[in-house]
Amino acid sequence: MAEIVLFHHVQGLTDGVRAFAEQLRAAGHIVHTPDLFDGERLATIDDGVAYVGSLDKRVLRERATTFIADLPDSLVYAGFSFGAVSAQRLAQTRPGARGALLYEACLPITGEWAVGPWPDGVPVQIHGMDADPFFALEGDLEAARELVETVGPELAELFVYPGGEHLFTDSSLPAYDAEAAALVVRRSLDLLDRVDRA
Repeated sequence: MAEIVLFHHVQGLTDGVRAFAEQLRAAGHIVHTPDLFDGERLATIDDGVAYVGSLDKRVLRERATTFIADLPDSLVYAGFSFGAVSAQRLAQTRPGARGALLYEACLPITGEWAVGPWPDGVPVQIHGMDADPFFALEGDLEAARELVETVGPELAELFVYPGGEHLFTDSSLPAYDAEAAALVVRRSLDLLDRVDRA
């Protein structure tokens, strides 16, 4: 059994994010789903981006840090798009991470925007669509490829799905792709099973 913190995307803690978490729970894992927006649900990605832009980024970071403060160090950090940023930052900076699942976003691990090097021995998966304008066309896909090349295929896996939808894993949004999302869940559970056996 792995213990996971799953951060929502820019539209908030939607029913689709909750449903994704339930699939991981159904496999026997503990999944925490913090609501960094205090109940706000945004109708579109653009609305979500505007909402995040209206907040002090330190507030969102503090909410994430406060949520995990009483949780054990040995967590798997996961997140969708905007939430993957929190997941990756914590996986790279909070000691004890057991793994990371980054959905539709990835930060560089080198250069001026890097949080720092990837921690030794921590497995990671990155998932995204090959024509997603936010993932494939804004540098995240390149960052994911660099992470896999740097860390090595034994620990780092990149899964790219055909399509141009963003937030395709959220069953409550129009972008949902049931077939691709099912594959994301199956591959995520593979990583969590490896973490559980380690």
